[in-house]
Amino acid sequence: MTLKERIIADMKDAMRAKDAARLAPIRLLLAAIKQREVDERRELTDADVLAVIEKMVKQRRDSITQFEAGHRPDLVAVEQGELTVLQGYQPAQLTAGEIDAAIAAALAETGAAGPAGIGKVMGVLKTTLAGRADMAVVSARVKAKLAP
Repeated sequence: MTLKERIIADMKDAMRAKDAARLAPIRLLLAAIKQREVDERRELTDADVLAVIEKMVKQRRDSITQFEAGHRPDLVAVEQGELTVLQGYQPAQLTAGEIDAAIAAALAETGAAGPAGIGKVMGVLKTTLAGRADMAVVSARVKAKLAP
């Protein structure tokens, strides 16, 4: 079963259970997947679907930050509910130690030594850690390791 098929099955289950809190983010996710399929005129792979999910998770986190700054706990709760549902489709997140090990391997592979090598290292890590780590955190760690 592909990830897209699993999401569709979960949507049907949420509809049967009349679980509106779970159904809304699943429908938004399927709409985003369908939109990307139409734009690219092809069926998305699991990796592509994970990229869509990752983008939506990032949007939810940004929204939560903005709503907290605006003192809107009602909207924060809605976004956190959607974030929880979306994160259920992501693979297990890596620990800090695993991320550091991946960064060390990427540094060895690329031979990057200074801030100019951040792009090379992030290019390698993006394919390796896609969907399994918050790339903003990974980027901050890479910058700290390559800082002069």
